[in-house]
Amino acid sequence: MVRPDGSIRVGTATVAGVLAGTVLAGCGTVGGSPAGKETSSTREQDTKAVRSAYGKTAEQDTARVTLRVQTSADGTSMTASGRGTVDLRDGDSVMTLSAQGGRVEQRVVDQVLYQKLPRSEVPGGKPWIRIDLQKAAERRAVGGQSVNDPVQAAAFARAIDGKDVTREGTSEVGEVNTTHYRVAVDVAELPDGATLRRQLGPTLPMDVWLDGDGRIRRQQIDMTLKAPAEDAATDRASSPPRPAKVRTVMEFSDFGTDVEAKAPPPRQVTDLTGTALERGQTQN
Repeated sequence: MVRPDGSIRVGTATVAGVLAGTVLAGCGTVGGSPAGKETSSTREQDTKAVRSAYGKTAEQDTARVTLRVQTSADGTSMTASGRGTVDLRDGDSVMTLSAQGGRVEQRVVDQVLYQKLPRSEVPGGKPWIRIDLQKAAERRAVGGQSVNDPVQAAAFARAIDGKDVTREGTSEVGEVNTTHYRVAVDVAELPDGATLRRQLGPTLPMDVWLDGDGRIRRQQIDMTLKAPAEDAATDRASSPPRPAKVRTVMEFSDFGTDVEAKAPPPRQVTDLTGTALERGQTQN
């Protein structure tokens, strides 16, 4: 199941780090610009299209979203998926997440993550847990938000340079014709870029598929997370730690749909923000 410290803020994806696959349904690349034929003018247009896509998508206010996160490390892999609705401006969302045979109802309201856990996982007998994402992010207890968050439009726009954008061709995403772009994001230009650079390296591979109105229909981010230095030192005597690979794919549709993101009644909620912060301290 999706653990409280592994969720991703969707809208961000979670939506706590989770929320945020190989399920690229209906995506067949028809063809890109022939090698060596891309002009500086074309590249400039492509860069402008990608940099403006985050703002154009957020202007739609809301959307239906599907999410798939594939993680592999040390020879094992796990896939998590999600489906729901998201406010593209403030990140509020209502999602159903599935992973390892479990299902979790999740809401993000005013930067607070709520998850309704399976009965066997409920702490203190209350069905919902709560994590303040803003506090957790400030202490880096919940990772991946700035990287996986389509709401962080300005940050991504600043981190995309003309030399890093390549048009790959056209394909269908959810029966919508799109143009596929491959992007190398400058990690140093993202929020908390210095820390992310140590974890991810200098660039972050990303693919986006834009519709005829310049809106994001699919975003794929491929991260290779390096093992912390202290882990490397600990494991040096045995075998070197292997990096973890994470692929996050988000698809957007039904722009303008209703988003009913409401916090559960307080009496049904256990606050685990402190637990997330403590875990974050041990991991930093």
